[in-house]
Amino acid sequence: MATRNRMPPWHEIFKAPSGHELLIRPIRPEDGAPLQAAFSLFGPEEIRDRLLQSVTELSDIALQRLTHPNAKTEIVLVAAENQQAGEAVVGAIARASINPGTREAEYAILISRFLIGQGLGRQLMRKLVKWGRGKYLDRLYGDVLEENEPMKQLAASLGFKAVPHPQGTPGLLRMELELDPER
Repeated sequence: MATRNRMPPWHEIFKAPSGHELLIRPIRPEDGAPLQAAFSLFGPEEIRDRLLQSVTELSDIALQRLTHPNAKTEIVLVAAENQQAGEAVVGAIARASINPGTREAEYAILISRFLIGQGLGRQLMRKLVKWGRGKYLDRLYGDVLEENEPMKQLAASLGFKAVPHPQGTPGLLRMELELDPER
């Protein structure tokens, strides 16, 4: 009987149309230094569009929080070179976190400009949706700038609906996906 080469949970080789081959996997503490170094690869507009703020570097506190997620309430995935954690360049990061006391989670995805438009965002979003369903959540949502057409189109293509931002924040939309299959 042939032995199958199985990957650990949440691991997947992603082959982009450009020829880049990346490993999508859960973040590890060793990814901290490469992630901080790679943060400069993300343009200021990418960071603002995806994280809704203008920052030029990851603070030590933010980096600690990203690289040490609480497995019960959040998932953080990276798309990186298929090398050992700590040495691999990180080209994308996707995170979902359950809001305390609710059955919903907020997502955020940040992809390097060198990898945009190759299907990586779609694959990361699918994994976040799968995680949310596995946690029996009711809803997955993300706040998106109204002018961020690529994220709005990606989310809509996966069934997310655009709704007004709950705080009425000008320029922001909330993209929501109901995860309960009975709805």
